[in-house]
Amino acid sequence: MPSLKDVKMKIVGVGKTKQITKAMNMVASAKLRGAQARIERFRPYAGKYRDVLAELASKVEGTSHPLLAEHEEKKNCAIVLVTSDRGLCGSFNGNIIAAALKLARQKQDEGMKVRFACVGRKGRDAAAKNGYELLTSYGDRMGSLDFALASSVAQEVIHGYETLELDEVWLVYGEFVSMGHQPPRSLRLLPLATPEAEEAEGDAAGARCEYVYEPQEEQLLAELLPRYVKVQVYRGLLDTSASEHAARMAAMDNATRNCNEMINTLTLLYNKTRQASITSELIDIVGGAEALNG
Repeated sequence: MPSLKDVKMKIVGVGKTKQITKAMNMVASAKLRGAQARIERFRPYAGKYRDVLAELASKVEGTSHPLLAEHEEKKNCAIVLVTSDRGLCGSFNGNIIAAALKLARQKQDEGMKVRFACVGRKGRDAAAKNGYELLTSYGDRMGSLDFALASSVAQEVIHGYETLELDEVWLVYGEFVSMGHQPPRSLRLLPLATPEAEEAEGDAAGARCEYVYEPQEEQLLAELLPRYVKVQVYRGLLDTSASEHAARMAAMDNATRNCNEMINTLTLLYNKTRQASITSELIDIVGGAEALNG
């Protein structure tokens, strides 16, 4: 049985850990409010932007813009992987990385070379560890997101697609659905899927709106397509940021509860150890007294 001092030191240590996890939970909660407000404001814009652009792309020929053209030979694929810079958020990063690696293996089975464009240290480290080439990487940037970061990442893959260095571009990120649900999501950025292609994949449902465009569709596409890629990457960054804080908040809440359980268990052990020590001392006293009387 451990000594009273050892048990007491463990109780103190777990208590300090509890203070840290509780503070981290409060910090994550404060950051989550801002991140959640940003993605909830931006998500309708990004979704409608994608719908309008897909409808616009369906009205023109695939060769009217380089970002719409399906390459005949598909040899190279880029995956834009968005994760957090720090851990302590449960299985959040692991789920996103697993989804990205699964997609990478599928593309390799199709005979394509896969490269990663990573935002976040966790994704960058995982891609390098698994032997994938990094197209570009941005570490320690998830704490201060802006559209300029999304624009830089998007410009890299746009340039690669226009120069035929890339034949497909995918975005993998953590989608913020609710406080307790942040599943990984994969989205094909390039080439842009038309409504007909989406219906063939089973993604489209219900009737679609018809839009009237001015000026001509080709002129609009030249302006809107590059921005579409930037908008979707920015949405992935915002979604992942909100999801990270929600996941960390839940992880720290679980850690705090575990600390409470450990403290209760150690307190019970401390009391048992103390009682055993007192009983042993009483036995020694009674034994000594009996020996003197004898």
